[in-house]
Amino acid sequence: MKRIAALILFFTLLVNAQTKSELFPDNLTIQPFTANMLEPKLGFVFQTSKSELRLDIGSSMDIYRKQVDNLTYSFGADLFTYTLLRSEDDFHFPVDAVDYLFGVNVGIKYQSPDKNCFIDEIGARFRLSHISAHMVDGHLDPSPDKIWIDNQEPRVYSREFFELMPYVRINDLRLYLGFTYIYHVDPGHIGKENYQVGFDYFYKGISDYVTPFIAYDLKLINIDKYTANNSINAGIKFGKPNGKGFSVYYHYYSGKSVHGEYYEFNREYSALGFNLDL
Repeated sequence: MKRIAALILFFTLLVNAQTKSELFPDNLTIQPFTANMLEPKLGFVFQTSKSELRLDIGSSMDIYRKQVDNLTYSFGADLFTYTLLRSEDDFHFPVDAVDYLFGVNVGIKYQSPDKNCFIDEIGARFRLSHISAHMVDGHLDPSPDKIWIDNQEPRVYSREFFELMPYVRINDLRLYLGFTYIYHVDPGHIGKENYQVGFDYFYKGISDYVTPFIAYDLKLINIDKYTANNSINAGIKFGKPNGKGFSVYYHYYSGKSVHGEYYEFNREYSALGFNLDL
């Protein structure tokens, strides 16, 4: 009788739970981590001290989402590129290198119903992705010899990996950790495990549609040995703080190049960024 009563109670709670399912919802269950370099973006990043810029064209979307009371989980897809361009006279921007990422993701988050709880939200995002990198014709010297600039010839670069990013949100501050395991990579000497930590903070006290923000990401990558990649974003977002909008921001980066064709090259720069936020 106790088992029957327990089953009745379980199914009663299940039936009474507030559930909601959606196909192709309008927003993302888990917003991109602001300073993380491998996030879907739609915009430009102009370096201030060099005639280079990055063009990001990409998107993530939730395909299916289910909510049970305060617990939400989702399944989605990622598809985006990040492209290195050079700025030349007469508004010319030769494409030097381009990287492609595509994959799937799973998100889960729990939002506390207790307004006095220290932690407002806890969650995680899991991604399974592929990246490949390519040189483009803009990397060719325009002279009649048609040689590769700096004698840097195209090479094979690709990797398949999974990434886990757990996080907690406390008021307007989101803190996260990250672990990436590369289960296949070419060239083969690149290490398979990367570690990550970071935060983003969106101050919502000014206006519903004007939100200053600051974000930092530290990623330890293994190329022969572990080195640190630092990424800082600080700016203003116009639009929904946790949704779609437009951002203008300062960006600082130091570490190994984000572009696979230059994976072992060190980069340090400041830049001005413009982005259409998902």
